[in-house]
Amino acid sequence: MVCATAAGGVVAYRTVAGGTGERAVTVDEASRLALSRLNLYQAGPVTVTLTAAEGGGVDVRVEGVVDYRTRRGVGRYRVTGASGPLDHGLVVWDAGGLGLAPEPAGTDGPAWQQAERVPRQGWSPRTYTADPLDAGLQLLVQLGADRPDNPLLLAQSGARWLGTDRLDGRIHDRFAGPRAQGAAPDGGRSPLTYWVDADATLRRVTMRMPGLGTPTTVEFAGHDDVAKLPEAPWLTG
Repeated sequence: MVCATAAGGVVAYRTVAGGTGERAVTVDEASRLALSRLNLYQAGPVTVTLTAAEGGGVDVRVEGVVDYRTRRGVGRYRVTGASGPLDHGLVVWDAGGLGLAPEPAGTDGPAWQQAERVPRQGWSPRTYTADPLDAGLQLLVQLGADRPDNPLLLAQSGARWLGTDRLDGRIHDRFAGPRAQGAAPDGGRSPLTYWVDADATLRRVTMRMPGLGTPTTVEFAGHDDVAKLPEAPWLTG
């Protein structure tokens, strides 16, 4: 299971049951949490949405797809501030970093098609920083895994059941992830929270960020059966 060291704000959603009864995960819950990353990997390419607060009233939203077999993603980003839109364009990202580019003029279609039309020199690549957008994109490509996690280790590492929420008409258990490797047992809750349904499908992950009251959120909307990620550009591999 992915671990992170960010700390900060909290997130609240409408609780339908058990919202205040935090406890250790059961064997079944640990098993579903452990299987959720494999299910996400097998569902790829997956439609994703990322929202991040950059501070100072600036918010970023990315809508795109991620292929967990290649650990690559492509999407559209939009930056807004208190006065309205600030910037928008295309973004690609992988394990090594991200690249930004304007959308080609006079064309339309999904982001993965638009990205294919941008020449390699048209991208502005960079490695990841610690800001919320970068942290969220980096987390996104790490979430899928080609094998399930060890449920016993998840339970021993501090995974917690936090409650249940209804998302898109389905009940999801809300879990705090395991603590970062090497953290003391009393080192506090993981900054990552996972929403997993009865079929071990991962629907949402939030990550608390230092100094920000609003966490970075990633949402998953299932398999995209038409998406085809472009061959280039990528920072790694």
